[in-house]
Amino acid sequence: MSNWLKFVVTMAVAVLLVLGFRALAFSIYTVEGKGLSPTYIHGDRLLVNRWSYGLRIDGKGLLPYSRMLRKPVKKGDIVVFDLPGDTIAGEFIARCKAVPGDTLRLKEGVVVVPGLKDCADADYYWLESINPQNPADSRHLGFISERNIIGRVVTILYSHDDHQPIWEGYRNERMLR
Repeated sequence: MSNWLKFVVTMAVAVLLVLGFRALAFSIYTVEGKGLSPTYIHGDRLLVNRWSYGLRIDGKGLLPYSRMLRKPVKKGDIVVFDLPGDTIAGEFIARCKAVPGDTLRLKEGVVVVPGLKDCADADYYWLESINPQNPADSRHLGFISERNIIGRVVTILYSHDDHQPIWEGYRNERMLR
C-alpha cells in the first residue's frame, strides 16, 4: 500500500474515532438566552457527559430505545434533555428536583418535596430550569421521561460573548467552572 493511501486510511479512522467518541461519550452545548442565569449565561459552552446515566441508544424509530449500563439521575444533577415529538425543538438544560419514588406539590410555582403529585413511575423526572420563566421545564411540560435525558453537565468549557469577534469576547473567569 502506498504512503498516501496509508495516510488517507489513518486520517479516516482518526476522524471516525473522534466522531464516535463525541457522539457516544461527550457533547458540547451552547447556552442560548437567559433561562439558566445566573448559573449559566448566554454564550457558555457546556461539556455534557453522555455516559453519566448509561449509554443512550435512541434509534429514532429504526431501533428501539434502550440505555445500556443504566444509572439513575440524582436530585440536584443539571442535565441536558430533549423533548419527545415536535413539542419544542432543541435541547434544554435543567436541574433534577424529583426522582422516581418522590412525591411533590407545586406551591406558587415552586416545587415542594414531599407533596401530593406522584413521581413514582419508573423513569419520569421533575426537571426545573433555574429561571422560572423558561418554558422548557417540568412546570410547563410535566414529567420528563428518562429516555429524553441526554446526559449530565460536567463543566463550562469556555464562554464567549457572541456579539464580539471570534478573537475577542472570551470570558476567562467562566472557563472550566
